[in-house]
Amino acid sequence: MRGWAERSRVGRRLAGRFVAGTTIEDAVAACERVNAEGIAVSVDSLGESVTLEAEARAAAEVYHRVLDAIAERKLNANVSLKLTQMGASCRSGRADAREDAKNNNEGWALAEEIVGGVVERAARLGLLVRIDMEGSAHTEATIAMTERLHARFPGSVGTVLQSYLYRTEGDAERLLGQGIRIRLCKGAYQEPAEVAFPAKKDVDANYVKLMKRGATSGVFCGIATHDEAIVEEMRQFARAQGIAKSAFEFQMLYGVRRGLQRRLAAEGYGVRVYIPFGTAWYPYFMRRLAERPANVVFLARNLLRS
Repeated sequence: MRGWAERSRVGRRLAGRFVAGTTIEDAVAACERVNAEGIAVSVDSLGESVTLEAEARAAAEVYHRVLDAIAERKLNANVSLKLTQMGASCRSGRADAREDAKNNNEGWALAEEIVGGVVERAARLGLLVRIDMEGSAHTEATIAMTERLHARFPGSVGTVLQSYLYRTEGDAERLLGQGIRIRLCKGAYQEPAEVAFPAKKDVDANYVKLMKRGATSGVFCGIATHDEAIVEEMRQFARAQGIAKSAFEFQMLYGVRRGLQRRLAAEGYGVRVYIPFGTAWYPYFMRRLAERPANVVFLARNLLRS
C-alpha cells in the first residue's frame, strides 16, 4: 500500500498538497514561497516513534541543518519537532526492559540531551524550537522538559497545548506564568473520556476560553485552527479588547485553507504555516487518519478547496 501511494498520481497529489517534499532543499523552497506572501513558517521534519538512538540522532542532525538553512537564507521561520522522534521512545536494550516507552526514563533523558542540542543551536541563531505535543501519555513529560529547556534557553523553546484535554487550562497557566510560548490546538489524537472532552462543542468552548487567556497574557501565542468561526471570534475579541495584532498569530497547516491564510496576512495578522517534509510522509498521513476518522473527511474536503 505504501509503495502504491508513493508512486501513484493520487498519492503524489496528496503529498504535493500537504507536504513540501522529501529534502531540506524542498522545504526551504516552500518556505521561500510562503514567506513571499507575507506568511511565516514552521518547518517539521516528519518522523516519530523512533526506537533506535542512532535514528534519533540522525533526525536531530536534520534539524541542525534546517536551522542553519533558515539562518543562511534569512527565512521567517522556526522549527517543530516531536520528542518520540528525538529518542523518547528508545528502550534501553536490557533483557528486563519491559516497561512501555512512555515510562522509559533512559529514553526521555536521551531525548532531552538531543533536543537540548537543537535548542542550543536555535538560541545561538536567534530562532525558536517548538516541541510538539503527542498523546496524553506524554503530556506531563513534554511540559516538564519544555520548562527545563526554557530555563536554560529563555525564549528559544515553546510547546503545544491541546484544548480537548481537561488538564490544559492548568497547563496553560503553568506555562504562561513562566513566559513560555504556547501553540494552542484542539488535539488530533484519540483520547479516552477520562482525560479528554468527548463532545466537540466542549472542545471548542475550551479552545475559545484558552485562546482569549493566551491573547491577554502578555506572552506571544499561536492560535492554531482552521475553524473560520473561531478565527472570526479571535478577530472580534482582539478588536474589542484593544489587543495588538502583534500579540498573537494564526497558525495553519501547509496546503489547508490557503485562501484564509492569505486573507488574514493581507489584513495585517500574523500567520504561520506548518510545513512538513521528509520521506516519512506516508506513515505521517496514515497515523493522522487512523487517530481520528474525521480526519479523512477533513483532508478530502481540503483537497478541493483553496
